[in-house]
Amino acid sequence: MNVASGASTGQVGFSNAGWWGIDIRVQKYTGSFYIKGDYNGVFVASLQSALTNENFGSVEVQSASTSKGWTQHNYTLTPTKNAPNSNNTFSITFDASKANALDFNLISLFPPTYRNRENGMRADLMEALADLKPSFLRMPGGNNLEGDHIATRWKWNETIGPLVDRPGHRGTWGYQNTDGLGLVKYLNWCTDLNMEPLLAVWAGLSFDAVVPEDELQIYIQDALNELEFIMGSTDTKYGALRASIGYPEPWQIKYLEIGKKNTLSSEDDRVAVVPFNEAGAAGDYHEYTRPDTFVSKFGFFDNYTSEHPVLVGEYAIIQPNDVNERDAVWTGPGNERKRFPWWTGSVSEAVYAIGMERNTDHIIGASYAPLLQNLNSYEWSPDLISFTADQSQDVLSTSYEVIKRHVLPQLFSNNRMTHTLPVSEATFGPAYWVAGANTDTGKSILKAAVYNSTSDVPMDVTFSGINADTSATLTVLTAPDGYSNNDIGVSAVKTSVTTLRAQGNGTFTFSLPNLSVALLEVDGIAAAADAAPKNWAPWGRPGRYWGSQNGGHGWRE
Repeated sequence: MNVASGASTGQVGFSNAGWWGIDIRVQKYTGSFYIKGDYNGVFVASLQSALTNENFGSVEVQSASTSKGWTQHNYTLTPTKNAPNSNNTFSITFDASKANALDFNLISLFPPTYRNRENGMRADLMEALADLKPSFLRMPGGNNLEGDHIATRWKWNETIGPLVDRPGHRGTWGYQNTDGLGLVKYLNWCTDLNMEPLLAVWAGLSFDAVVPEDELQIYIQDALNELEFIMGSTDTKYGALRASIGYPEPWQIKYLEIGKKNTLSSEDDRVAVVPFNEAGAAGDYHEYTRPDTFVSKFGFFDNYTSEHPVLVGEYAIIQPNDVNERDAVWTGPGNERKRFPWWTGSVSEAVYAIGMERNTDHIIGASYAPLLQNLNSYEWSPDLISFTADQSQDVLSTSYEVIKRHVLPQLFSNNRMTHTLPVSEATFGPAYWVAGANTDTGKSILKAAVYNSTSDVPMDVTFSGINADTSATLTVLTAPDGYSNNDIGVSAVKTSVTTLRAQGNGTFTFSLPNLSVALLEVDGIAAAADAAPKNWAPWGRPGRYWGSQNGGHGWRE
């Protein structure tokens, strides 16, 4: 951007409104800008109100700029007061009497980032994700990996190193990606939130083209180069490249996904997901639908095989029920989407997830999608977490509340089971449940959801080996009605917590209302859990098993 003085005296410059506003607080902001042009003076970087021009903080930056090339200028800026709203701008000015025109490029302004990483992640959003205790990150996403064209696919080696060396690329959602969120940033994200990286590599397929099989080798080699960059020793070419940009210690990749998804039939979208360097491929199942459809698929995963586990890589309710439509309408009239997840949809997601958790010997994990939504500019709704420039306006959706508190499968729950338990009298609907135990915490667990009931559902729950007068905690999530949703400043989800005591036969008695999600935690381990294997199933070569242990999944021999 060229800024001409147009005057012989005074300050000239430019301002920017950020991403639909800038949240200004009394904290240290860091940033930099590149300049080309002769100038012997100071730049003034400032934060001010776009409504009143009130200045909240400024800093002078001594120029080192010349016409011979681009020069980076770094700064720190600490406002003296909080702004009352996010309708603010950032500006850079200079003395017009000392320069006729200057070129500016790659201008940045960062508030404190999560764990203070350079070019890091927004702290409030990362804290919201950390509260979910996630166990994996599927990266770098789906459509973004494939690209509209082969030339515009996501290229890992163009997303690493200094920002000035990243060319960016045209994304599949109609806008330019800077690739400031690159491969290393994804890996640091995994490190900071203690997540397993599930790395997707390009499969030779873009939105408009397929690479012939006899031309795939260069792309296969590129994937191998990426893996060497991530995991290789510093004695290797790409391991040395990783070390040269400040990361001598390698990361580990245990899960590798080939492409985004390959359609195998009209109903199943799957891709190869394999434990790295091992036989035994798994599938990746995606579904966006209506509440009734998810509930009808409560037993969908019962017939999957444990020899080839499945990752539910993308799932969400995106439209209300329609008696004339089993599945969601993607195009055409009537395709209005709700801005936020709503309670009926979130409860149906819980039913679907309980169905997954009943099959943990062959469900790797599940991830709601999409994850994040800027309320000022989005192309898809609903999403799990919504935000604006003002972090006080973050919206943690009803689906977020369900995931955080109770019911998603073991890789994505705050209440993980190390065992699932057999149940008797398993007639499901309108109540759906899974029973299990966590031998690490010494708890027996029941997770339940009630969908489409005309009255409260009575529950009598007995865990084998649990004695009379044993204590349990019952947590129930409800909302005012099925269309309730969380919004800016509004939390529709109501939480009730009750202490129960087992009756003489060790039974816990309670009832659950329609459209509720519940967690029963019992102080003590059911007898079946002490005797049962920990969900291990054959996978790959003989003698190798997949299963859950210590709250997560993995394999053993």
